[in-house]
Formats: sequence, structure tokens, C-alpha cells
Amino acid sequence: MHRVSAWACTNRLVLSQEATSEKTNEITAIPKLLELLELRGCLVTIDAMGCQTAIAAQIVAQGADDVLGLKGNQSTLQEAVEDDWTVAQQADFAHVQADFTEELDKDHGRVEVRRDWITEDLRTLPDPARWVGLRSIGMVERTCVSDGKESLERRDFISSIAPDAARFAHAVREHWGVENRLHWRLDVIFGDDASRIRKGQAPAIMTSVRHLSMNLFDQEGSAISLAKKRRKAAWNDDDRAKVVFG
Repeated sequence: MHRVSAWACTNRLVLSQEATSEKTNEITAIPKLLELLELRGCLVTIDAMGCQTAIAAQIVAQGADDVLGLKGNQSTLQEAVEDDWTVAQQADFAHVQADFTEELDKDHGRVEVRRDWITEDLRTLPDPARWVGLRSIGMVERTCVSDGKESLERRDFISSIAPDAARFAHAVREHWGVENRLHWRLDVIFGDDASRIRKGQAPAIMTSVRHLSMNLFDQEGSAISLAKKRRKAAWNDDDRAKVVFG
């Protein structure tokens, strides 16, 4: 069973989840998940699997903005966006007005440079009117140097936000933060992937319990790791009550 989760980056809370029997069914699960949420004024980011015209239209209809990743599922659009950025870079952005920001991270001998561009220039896109609310396209270029080896990664996006590179970069960075703040912790600390629970609704129920538990632990204010909080709550009734009741 696969599960699609709605994660609130700022508050670090799992807001809801929708279960699917197959990975490809995420396309049908995402609209159901969005319907459960009050999105007005929010910025919704979704992996390339959710880059669908109907999903983009639903997000806008619910009063939110979107930043949607592009991959092979929208190959024609992706190729057009890639070509736009390639031509723009080769011409040093002489004919394209784009907002730009750059960030440098250093950690444990690893150096990462992130460059983010976003523009409202949609002239060469194939039928942009299909995408309700489409206002801009963005690109993230990440150069990483580790152990003397350099790697380069580029990712493309479509969006309904104004061409503000700082906001765009923050949205993309926070989106991928879900891997460490949600998925990694569910797997490593709560043993989600290793769970042998398989029958009926039990897997979905237990995932909800883990999500709820993680939300409660995150709202508990002590400055210790999640793993230590779990152990303290298991060993001591007062610590457990503090987590559950605040």
C-alpha cells in the first residue's frame, strides 16, 4: 500500500493522508487529499506525479498557489521548459527577464551551490492555457562537490506564483525537506517501512497513528531528538502525559 500525505512545512505537521493500492494511483488520490484541506492563501508543492492539469485547476479553485515539478509524465511541456532555460542561459538572459537567487551550503566537507531562476515568459510553451493559473516557470540548478567529485542536477517547475526567486527557492527547498522531516523519520524512527501489518484497514490506521504521534512529539517543546522523546514517553507516565495533553 502506498500513501499520499499532506505535510505542512512551516508547522511541521501531517495534515492528512490518502491510501492507494498502487503508486500510479497517486494521481487519483491527490485530488481527494486536497479536498480535505483548507488551502486558501497557501502554497502547494507536489512531485512530478501530481503535475496534472486537473490538479493544478483544483488547487487554484481552492484559493491556493502551486509549484509543480516537471518530469516525463509531461514530456512535451518539460522539453519546452528545458529548452527555454538552456537558450536563456546561453544568451546570458539577454531576451528573458528572470528573477534569480543563489545559495551556498557547506557541511562536513560537502559544498552545495543552489541557483534558482523563475520567469513569467511563457511564449514558447505548448498551449499554456491548459494549465489554470499558470504564471511562471522555474528552474533549480544544484552543483555539489563532495570527496573531490562534482555533480550537477537540474529540475524544472511550473507555477502559479509571481516571479519571485526567493519565494520559489524556499518552496522547492521546503518541499524536499519532507523526505527528512517526514518520510525518513517515519521509516527509521517509527519503523513504518518494516511494518508487517498487512490485513484490511490496519496499515492505513497504523500510519494515521504514527502521523498523529509524530505531530504530538513535534509540538512538545523539549530540545531533544524524536527518538529520545519516544523513549521518555514510553518509560514515564508524566512525560507521556506531557506529550499527549501538552
